[in-house]
Amino acid sequence: MTPSPRRRRSTGRITLTEVAKEASVSPITASRALRGESSVSQELVERVRLAADRLGYIPDPAARALASSRSTSVAVLVPMLSNMVFVDLIEAVNDVLFEAGYQALIGITHYDPAQEEVLIRSYLSHRPAGLMVTGFDRTEASRRLIQASGVPCVHLMETTHAPEVYCVGFSQENAGASMTRHLIERGRKKIAYVAAQLDPRTMQRATGYRQVLKAEGLYDAKLEVLCPERSSVSLGARLFGELLQAHPEVDAIFFNNDDLAQGALYAAAAAQISVPEQIAIGGFNNLPAGEQMIPSLTTIDTPRKKIGELAARMVIELAQGKVVPQNSVDVGFELIVRNSS
Repeated sequence: MTPSPRRRRSTGRITLTEVAKEASVSPITASRALRGESSVSQELVERVRLAADRLGYIPDPAARALASSRSTSVAVLVPMLSNMVFVDLIEAVNDVLFEAGYQALIGITHYDPAQEEVLIRSYLSHRPAGLMVTGFDRTEASRRLIQASGVPCVHLMETTHAPEVYCVGFSQENAGASMTRHLIERGRKKIAYVAAQLDPRTMQRATGYRQVLKAEGLYDAKLEVLCPERSSVSLGARLFGELLQAHPEVDAIFFNNDDLAQGALYAAAAAQISVPEQIAIGGFNNLPAGEQMIPSLTTIDTPRKKIGELAARMVIELAQGKVVPQNSVDVGFELIVRNSS
């Protein structure tokens, strides 16, 4: 088959020069028109865009970034997308970036700092406009890469008072303490903490749990169940049964994620254990099914959408060279009391 005469590159891609010829303008005018620069008249902009559409021209973002030292991509690294927490976060980030003319490049770290380092190295080589990472737990090499790149970076889900570190999140420790205090206020004395995945934010919630119980003289290290497996409903059911078999005196359980707590509610119903009369159950993250559980699940609402929106706006402002008035934004959290406690 004879290649189209318009496809001059070895890649077969339509070039900007061919778009300019089709629109009867210079290549530099075609470039400015496609970028929407104000120096180009609306009539020329429309002519160039129509020519690009006719030819099927797709801009090369890497070439554009090299030519202008700017990019329209923002790398966003999250631990996983099998958890609604990060799905909600990514959707909010993507909506704000897209509206502002930026594209999100999603990377999944699987809670592995070494894997995150590989992704950071790869994405930074493409000179993105910005970088968004989850939390502060990463390798020293990753920190050096981010600092040396000059690419603005915003941290998600956690906050810090460190100067010149940009972040949007809330205190995981305070949230863990809030749930624990609630269970104590309900008259519970033997309160267990059951957690999976064991990422840094999970362990920060555990710190809040411990601090409150120690202050009340109620802490018992044997009532902590820390499981490295991935959080799931089925795991929650299993850990619930194992905990009560080993410690039947437990009268409340704080689960580090709602899916674990939901599994516990199913297991309690199957074992004819009354919730909250015999044992109170609390979760974390306010996942969608919690309100429909029987009984409905007490939980901590984490404002993932708000975090995503504010963080995306922050990284855009930094990418555009604007001054961000507040480098650390604490969006807070909410204890939602339902029937399980």
